[in-house]
Amino acid sequence: MKDPICKHISGITEIVQPKELVCEECTKVGGEWLHLRTCQSCGATLCCDSSPAKHMTRHYIQTNHPVVISAEPGENWLWCYPDKAFVEYE
Repeated sequence: MKDPICKHISGITEIVQPKELVCEECTKVGGEWLHLRTCQSCGATLCCDSSPAKHMTRHYIQTNHPVVISAEPGENWLWCYPDKAFVEYE
């Protein structure tokens, strides 16, 4: 990773990749999603804020797990919720 800009992102030593490219919560209720994010604390893959249910933000609010990655193929970035920090990685 280049240029870590917050303590949460700089604490990431290995990127947790998604197990599946589905929103774990939307699939339970037949919901739809636009983009996916994977929690770097627990590995949950959930939908983004552009999706109707915004499951990843709910997950952050409930668990306080700070950092997610984009689970979209070809996108290599991290987002830190508490610090509103965005970092691209290789």
